[in-house]
Amino acid sequence: MNTSQSPFIEALRSSRVWDTELPAFDPDAAPAEPLPLFHEWFVSAVAAKAVEPHTMALASVDADGRPDVRIVMLHDADGRGWHFASHAGSAKGRQLAARPEAALTFYWPVQGRQVRVRGRVSTGTPEEAYADLHARTPGALASALVGHQSEVLDSTRTLAEASAAAWERAVREPEAEAPSWTLYVVEPSEVEFFQGDERRRHVRLRYRRTAGGGWERELLWP
Repeated sequence: MNTSQSPFIEALRSSRVWDTELPAFDPDAAPAEPLPLFHEWFVSAVAAKAVEPHTMALASVDADGRPDVRIVMLHDADGRGWHFASHAGSAKGRQLAARPEAALTFYWPVQGRQVRVRGRVSTGTPEEAYADLHARTPGALASALVGHQSEVLDSTRTLAEASAAAWERAVREPEAEAPSWTLYVVEPSEVEFFQGDERRRHVRLRYRRTAGGGWERELLWP
């Protein structure tokens, strides 16, 4: 089959990258630590109307050493690290329990920017997990109460019934607990900031944690 004229190939080759005005980035003016720069870039992405700027790719490794990746939501980024949450019994929860290392990637195409984070993963306290869940929407609580994330599902009818029951409980008991809900924190050892350039002279600035707990900065070839 000649795929050169297929709708897929045509769509693939006609897709443009960064069809927008890209911001400037001077790495020499970057702060000594990555967190302030991440906060600055995130606020800028929101102002530029980036779609779902708080979503990120989370990569982990399974028991056989095979990489796994999915999209999750950022819940915070502070001096401890980058926060997200999930069920401890989910695929990602089991993988992180066995090998507590992860990588994150944010991508904001409206500005041609990426942020990549790598580091060890720790878990928050049950109290922090409870506060995290109940700071979100009733829908988030209902979803957490359904549970069974990543388990095999026999039918969509079973899902509909479980979801309806969880919604009713979330409305009836807004303070209900979801015991498996867990707060995770990626404690960064490396953070890279990538600024795209229309002439492909991309600027890549990487922060690396030093043995003394500080940060060193280095530029990378694009």
